[in-house]
Amino acid sequence: MFRYILRRLVLLVPVLIGMSIIVFGIIHFIPGDPARAILGERASETALEKLREDLGLNEPLFLQYVHFMGNILQGNLGESMRTKAPIAQEILPYLAATFELTLAAMAFAVFFGIHLGIWAAWKQNSWFDLALMMAALIGVSIPIFWLGIMEQYLFAEKLGWFPSGARFNHREPITAITNFYILDTILAGNWRGLGDVLRHLVLPAFALGTIPLSIIARMTRSTVLEALKSDYIRTARAKGLNDFVILYRHALKNAFIPILTVIGLQTGSLLGGAVLTETIFGWPGVGRYLFDAINNRDYTVIQSGILVIAAFFVLINLLVDLLYAFYDPRIRYS
Repeated sequence: MFRYILRRLVLLVPVLIGMSIIVFGIIHFIPGDPARAILGERASETALEKLREDLGLNEPLFLQYVHFMGNILQGNLGESMRTKAPIAQEILPYLAATFELTLAAMAFAVFFGIHLGIWAAWKQNSWFDLALMMAALIGVSIPIFWLGIMEQYLFAEKLGWFPSGARFNHREPITAITNFYILDTILAGNWRGLGDVLRHLVLPAFALGTIPLSIIARMTRSTVLEALKSDYIRTARAKGLNDFVILYRHALKNAFIPILTVIGLQTGSLLGGAVLTETIFGWPGVGRYLFDAINNRDYTVIQSGILVIAAFFVLINLLVDLLYAFYDPRIRYS
């Protein structure tokens, strides 16, 4: 197992190098001038030229890439061209916000997706099964930006049940300890703040979790249907076991590996694909951080941010592979 983990971590290096080359190349072909984005349209050519010299933008692209990777190999993500702040420090609050939103969305998607998929398989071809599959198809097809706007209009504007955006009420600031505000409010014993944070989390988590929920429900239904046709299910029914034990202890356990794969892929996708949700709900996550960096032509932030997301995506896939052996004792890594 240890050798397998070590081998996967070593393979992470060429993946990230390849990602860095692609991102570096694409970014430098984007129209626009970082110096002009920083100094403004009225800046003089002398000032622009000096800033380009200070930022190293006048150097050949190959040397710029070598300098960038040299910093990465030393564990330094570099500095933002715009704010001059170290990216490793600047990105942490945004990463925490995205992780908190992603975990909430995936908890919602996994809980309801698995349970609904199981019962759709158990009630195959019933009105419940057909209604769920239709709802899952709609859930996959609905654009997140439209769903988010409709949530804000109905639940925030009309009903007033939830806030329309942000992570918390700025009139009652939260002391950041870990930048995971749910955990921070619990550590501080700030129960009112905890309730406020959870209320702000509901709408964006629901919008972001809709597509994963639909995918997980469909995959669960498919894999559980296959499991229900197996001999051990017939044996369990012949022994007189109740439906709950048959579905959750026997069918789901043996059908869980494909579901686990989908959960891992969706979690990795949400980490880097929450830009629309974060923009609509004013959520200060890494998606918005990178979006603003693209608008400002902040090359170092874009490159380092995408590499960080890619690293987390690969690590999540590694964790999923390791969980295979936990759920299926027949799987062994040599």
